[in-house]
Amino acid sequence: MEEKQNEPKSSSTKITRRRFLVSSVLMVTSAALAACGINLGGGATTGGATNQPEGNAASESPKAANLDPTPACGSPEELTPAVTEGPYFTPNSPEKSSLLEQGMKGTKLTVVGYVVSTACKPVAHALLDFWQADADGQYDNKGFTLRGHQYTDDKGKFTLETIVPGLYPGRTRHIHVKVQAPNGPVLTSQLFFPNEAGNAKDGIYNKALLMDIKSNADGSQSGAYQFVVKV
Repeated sequence: MEEKQNEPKSSSTKITRRRFLVSSVLMVTSAALAACGINLGGGATTGGATNQPEGNAASESPKAANLDPTPACGSPEELTPAVTEGPYFTPNSPEKSSLLEQGMKGTKLTVVGYVVSTACKPVAHALLDFWQADADGQYDNKGFTLRGHQYTDDKGKFTLETIVPGLYPGRTRHIHVKVQAPNGPVLTSQLFFPNEAGNAKDGIYNKALLMDIKSNADGSQSGAYQFVVKV
């Protein structure tokens, strides 16, 4: 069982510039690709979809606006909160930006975002190591299914292709991640989904770690998040 930790829940409803930007990344990227006949989420994978809500996915997230999808520089940004690693981290994951495999069931999810410093500067070649449960809420603890690491580009941008994770017993829906700027400390955290019934009951959940999620016409989903780390 994944151990719970009494992390303080975020009670702030302030829309930070970071959250405002991430919503913008999601809308602008999806719109730009759609105009070219490309869907950010791609085709849905084989198998049943999870019960991830559709249509009103923005109710826990700030309203997006059409801004350029690049990191915004302004007042110092708050560091992305750290939360428990849980018992299922496996080191030495393969380097890949897509965790999808042939025949994998679940709803396809494409997450785009940035890693920036507290001074709003993009962090190039930052490490992001993701791991998560499959569509049935199970972790692969013998291999590297739904596990992989990647690095941000020169603009601090990353793209993750995966599926919406199933519900692990006792937890709300989430994706694990470790983020590290070159020669910087490792941030261990989790990303959460809006409008999940389990969010309010999960002792690890933190509203500051909510992704912005959009449902696509093909049944896939697009997400966005911006990490702020120490450099």
